Amino acid sequence: MRLSTANLYDASIANLQRRQQALQTQQQQLTSGKRVNTASDDPTGAARAERALASIGRVDANQRALEASRNSMTLAEGALGDANELLQQARETLLSAGNASYSDAERQGLANKLQGIREQMLTIANRGDGAGGYLFSGQGSANPPFLDQAGGVTYVGVAGNIQTGNIDNFQLTVDGRGAWEQARSGNGSFVTDANPNSIDPTKPAQGWIDAGRVTDPTQLTGQNYRIDIAGTAPAQTYSVVNVDTGAGVASGNFASGQNITFDGMSVAIAGAPADGDNFSIAPATNTLKVFDVLDRAIAELKTPLRSSAQIAQSNNGRLRDIDAVMGNLSNARSQVGERLNNLDGTESRLASLKQYSQEEQSAAQDLDMVQGISNFQNQQSGYQTALQTYAMVQRMSLFQYITGG
Repeated sequence: MRLSTANLYDASIANLQRRQQALQTQQQQLTSGKRVNTASDDPTGAARAERALASIGRVDANQRALEASRNSMTLAEGALGDANELLQQARETLLSAGNASYSDAERQGLANKLQGIREQMLTIANRGDGAGGYLFSGQGSANPPFLDQAGGVTYVGVAGNIQTGNIDNFQLTVDGRGAWEQARSGNGSFVTDANPNSIDPTKPAQGWIDAGRVTDPTQLTGQNYRIDIAGTAPAQTYSVVNVDTGAGVASGNFASGQNITFDGMSVAIAGAPADGDNFSIAPATNTLKVFDVLDRAIAELKTPLRSSAQIAQSNNGRLRDIDAVMGNLSNARSQVGERLNNLDGTESRLASLKQYSQEEQSAAQDLDMVQGISNFQNQQSGYQTALQTYAMVQRMSLFQYITGG
């Protein structure tokens, strides 16, 4: 006959089960290294860890987008650098073409060299990004963004750029139109050129005009002007007319190479202009295209029997234009470089955010191993004691109690 009651027996069993469950929980924590394995272990800690995990996921996605942008921007920066090097070669070629001793055949050879540079430039403009797209496709294009056809090179991409769409909007492409086709013409404020002789339109001007410079930006009108040369050297005069209003602006005695200043502008006409030669000054626009500049330079170098004035005017104008498109490509390259710098800064910020989120997740759910081992040992000792006690109690009977067994 047993001395223990059913209630004592059930209580002992329940105690053993509780201690066994606690021991298993502690063992699971030691095995996983986490204090919170299920939400029921610590609802507040589980929610905190889940928020940290979601933050880590967002950071990982942003880092992948950042790397994609960095790859594209690095390739674009390299392509723009290659383009500027080629334009520098084109500039040196045009400087050589200004040699008065060169024959038409020699200038034809220089034109062929420029043609080769043009072809290389077109390859760079249509350079791929390694992922099936194009660096200068703007907002995307399934085909190369620059199309070479009879009338010249045309941009068939979509102006703008593609961004990753996350909160940081990392850029994936460069606006090809802005980089290659929207340089500021002339000297950036106005454009000078020689017109056909007004007395005999079949004759070219015998002088040439330089690119000019701005003397007072506040006086610029943004209107069109014409400079007329009258008389024969050495008693020549000049007059400046505002073509838009018809008003005379300035006049005086002309001397070759002398600066003519009016309305915040200053230009110089060199050579030996003839009576009736005239020169135009127009407001600059953001429409100068790299390939148009090269095509015009090539066509002019291939033109035979030009006068020295025509050659000088052509070379001055094309050097001015090449400097303008080089400057625009350099600006685009600088912008890409700045984006790469921003990516470096953003990468550091994302790394810090990820580290913080990982620390937050660890604080919310990870187990203090020293404390965990101590708790496990305590639970194990308690369970063994309870088990031994129960084993002794459940064997006791009346005879064992009487005999003291």
